Amino acid sequence: MTVLGSNLLWYLSCIPGSFAFRCACRNVSRTQALLLLNLLRANAGSDVGKRFQFDSIRSIEEYQDRVPLTQYEDYREDIGRIASGTARVLSQEPVMLLEPTSGSASASKLIPYTRGLKRQFQRAINPWIENLFRCQPSLLWGRAYWSVTPALRHENKTVGGLPIGFEDDSAYLGSRQQRRIGMLMAVPPGVKHVADMEAFRYLTLLFLLRCSDLALISVWNPTFLILLMEALRSQWRSLSEDISAGQVSLSTALPVEVEEILRELRPDPKRGREVSTLFSGGGDAGEIHKQLWPRLKVISCWADAHAAAFVPRLMRLFPQAQLQAKGLLATEGVVSFPIWLRELSEWRHVLAIRSHFFEFLPCDGSSAGDRDGRPKLAHELRIGNRYSVVLTTAGGLYRYRLDDVIEVNGRFGSCPLVKFVGRQNFVSDRFGEKVHQGHVSQTLRTALAETSLDPEFAMVAFDELLLPAAYALFVEAGGASEERLSILGDRIESALLENYHYRYCRRLGQLDGLKVFRVQRAGLQTYFSVCQGLGQRLGDIKPVALHLYGRWSQSFEGSWLARCPGSGGCRSDT
Repeated sequence: MTVLGSNLLWYLSCIPGSFAFRCACRNVSRTQALLLLNLLRANAGSDVGKRFQFDSIRSIEEYQDRVPLTQYEDYREDIGRIASGTARVLSQEPVMLLEPTSGSASASKLIPYTRGLKRQFQRAINPWIENLFRCQPSLLWGRAYWSVTPALRHENKTVGGLPIGFEDDSAYLGSRQQRRIGMLMAVPPGVKHVADMEAFRYLTLLFLLRCSDLALISVWNPTFLILLMEALRSQWRSLSEDISAGQVSLSTALPVEVEEILRELRPDPKRGREVSTLFSGGGDAGEIHKQLWPRLKVISCWADAHAAAFVPRLMRLFPQAQLQAKGLLATEGVVSFPIWLRELSEWRHVLAIRSHFFEFLPCDGSSAGDRDGRPKLAHELRIGNRYSVVLTTAGGLYRYRLDDVIEVNGRFGSCPLVKFVGRQNFVSDRFGEKVHQGHVSQTLRTALAETSLDPEFAMVAFDELLLPAAYALFVEAGGASEERLSILGDRIESALLENYHYRYCRRLGQLDGLKVFRVQRAGLQTYFSVCQGLGQRLGDIKPVALHLYGRWSQSFEGSWLARCPGSGGCRSDT
């Protein structure tokens, strides 16, 4: 079947789900209530269902009264039982696998996945894909790169025999969708079996360069694609030769699954010459990429919170493409997905009301909503307000505090349009200073704008190697003078001092003023490498304004400024 035929089948298969979602948006309250009650009935025979007597719950209010708000620690013991092979613990439906998730805020967690949970993801993905094809019909004629991240885990099954993790990131699309788009994948999913990062990037680039009809790129992190293009800039010669010869000139030993894929490669001397000619002529990277992939129309990636800082740099690399900011999709569940609003001529994110049951905790200092101290429901959200998301899913999470904060910025019918703002409870607290990521993120954006700096990398973290103890700004800013970086540090320190707890720790001498570390090169690459070493999967790594790891000065290549903000100098035990 042709690329056009496969894309058309995919598009047509998404239409019923998109229609159902649009109908649901006419009555958000009814949609959410029915979803919850059906979910409780389906799981009434599980251990947790018996514990809270799901079969006797008849309303949202009863559910809220009977089941407390939860966080991951409340599930750790039950998930351990699931991993050992115990059935019907959190859900009546069998658990298919445990999907690992990790973030800057915590160690790895395992999330149970059932068929019901995958169907809930599909209820958000179908209207997203249908809307994407309908608003960008030229995508029907091209192939797509769906993020494939390397498998860095050695244990891929629990002691009870449950698989750990999806085979590849496109598994979120569902088994039927995966089969339909198999021939549409610019990079084969099998590339994920390459654990060596340099070899993984090389093979990814090899397949992308061979795909002249690339129309869509869907990755999680904008920095992932930025780093990939940096590798292309330095490896185009060997890549063009390999494309021409239909070979792979890597010294790294490759897994059997990958060797089988590579045996299918055929020489493409015309494309090889094209790649070589474009790069040997020099010129702007964006113009080269535009000629390499002239059909590329959409790049879908994170573009909210701190990820927004990397978007301008990414789009300069792909001037032919339009950015589609991904919605809020966590391993635990999908909160929102992108939809094109013709009246605004822009992408917004609509709440995935057919996927999970949602509750929202206002982020205005109060602990609950207006109805007898209860959290707000989806139909009660107010435009302009911020809320922390609470999920109930078919995977067995009940009233689960996701701790992701959204802001309501409009409506699609009666369904809220939302924007991801950041993590609610992401706090660095060594001495009682309570430094919040949200504050640091806003501070960093403001300070960079005021100093007219556009760094390749910038992040704040407490550094354990500093004496006296202090926070540090790690910044890679090309030819920026030491004076400008010092002024940047002063602006950030001044903003941190607006935090009462930070200011109090400074007065007590528990903390010295913020220091500035100039990263000489490869800031993003180093950041990714360290995060992977800490146990994060490549697809989970997000750019953050504030990180909890305390030894970044030992990881980055660079040096402290001779004059650091807040004190007469910098001393380190390194």
